[in-house]
Amino acid sequence: MTTLQPPAAAGARPARPPVRRTRRSWTGRSWTGWGFIGPFALVFALVFLAPLAYSVYLSLFRTKLIGGTSFVGLDNYEQALQDGQFWDGVLRVGLFLLVQVPIMLGLALLVALAIDSGRLFGKDFFRISVFLPYAVPAVVATLMWGFMYGPRFGLVGDINDAFGVRLPDPLSSDLILASIGNIVTWEFVGYNMLIFYSALRVVPHSLYEAAEIDGAGQWRVITAIKLPAIRGALVIATIFSIIGSFQLFNEPAILQKLAPNAITTDYTPNYYTYSLSFSGQQHNYSATVAIVMGVVTMIVAYVVQLRGMRKGA
Repeated sequence: MTTLQPPAAAGARPARPPVRRTRRSWTGRSWTGWGFIGPFALVFALVFLAPLAYSVYLSLFRTKLIGGTSFVGLDNYEQALQDGQFWDGVLRVGLFLLVQVPIMLGLALLVALAIDSGRLFGKDFFRISVFLPYAVPAVVATLMWGFMYGPRFGLVGDINDAFGVRLPDPLSSDLILASIGNIVTWEFVGYNMLIFYSALRVVPHSLYEAAEIDGAGQWRVITAIKLPAIRGALVIATIFSIIGSFQLFNEPAILQKLAPNAITTDYTPNYYTYSLSFSGQQHNYSATVAIVMGVVTMIVAYVVQLRGMRKGA
């Protein structure tokens, strides 16, 4: 018997057979994806993963004058955790970031809000002027400020001689950390200002119009609209600044020649690592200190990120 089929509805298209994805098509797609991310993955593996793995490998060995290089396991890490010089440097950069980072980000935020307000005369020139120090290499900036700090050969010395006064020595042991903080702030205020200003530019103008209709003043607009809108940029800038503080190296390394009594070779963890490796020839222990410092930096940055995300939720 023949089963009668109901006639197709007018204008209806015949059903298409299900498309079967063959293994060949999926393989082609996967290789296409790897073709896009392959160059980045290769460079990432060569410049990040390979040095990191080699540092971990070095940290598991120790080279002795008698006996050569031998495997010591986690002994280097135990030594680093008990190294007073290393932890003094960690505490020093910790104090540095607790004081310098809020000042730097506060100034950058103030400048960004001033430029975004539209009431600043010549804001384009002002924005470029504030950002310009970031374009100066860190070595050049440190040398420039270092010679201005000099009490015998720099600007401070010239002021002392011209006015017969005795200004505090910026290169002394008591003020050298504040002097380094001044250099870093001068370098990176413009960079952070640009981050904040870019975030402010994408805030919808309808929010400002609604606030104006409600009679909100400038301070209310800043606290209720602008600051919440750029919270993500504030968290990112804070994390970058924390990482940069823990990586402090250029400024103390260069100023050490001008202030040898104030800056020692273990002044910061990165400078300590450099001194161990290139001056002390302790490559294995240097790799260990670098890894421990990297873990400390990662933990602090992660905690700050979690707190920033929680506040923004």
